[in-house]
Amino acid sequence: MADKQSGGELSLLGTGTVVEGKIRTEGSIRIDGKLVGDLNAKANVAVGLGGAVEGNLSGKNVSLAGKVTGTVTAVEKLVLESKSVVKGDIRATRLVVDEGASFDGQCVMTTGTPAAPKHGA
Repeated sequence: MADKQSGGELSLLGTGTVVEGKIRTEGSIRIDGKLVGDLNAKANVAVGLGGAVEGNLSGKNVSLAGKVTGTVTAVEKLVLESKSVVKGDIRATRLVVDEGASFDGQCVMTTGTPAAPKHGA
């Protein structure tokens, strides 16, 4: 993922690495290992084919090839690649779903800045 467009740093959680806890970054992040906890990036998020996230995930642009269990929020674009598996709700301004992607949850299309989920509506 070229990160020159977002202007931030690129963090990497490598294959075979497991992190438990919350991650917040001003830049972009790529997950090829496993994260048990929430992830919030100001720039882009990518979950590689062998990557897994058990928790809520948010970023400007989100690209998923691995597995996510939790709510996924993309301020701009969310891409579910062909082998991705998402178990949880998704919120995005733009959504791309490749053939073969698996999604089990609700989808809300936003107008730029995703709002908090509404309860009792």
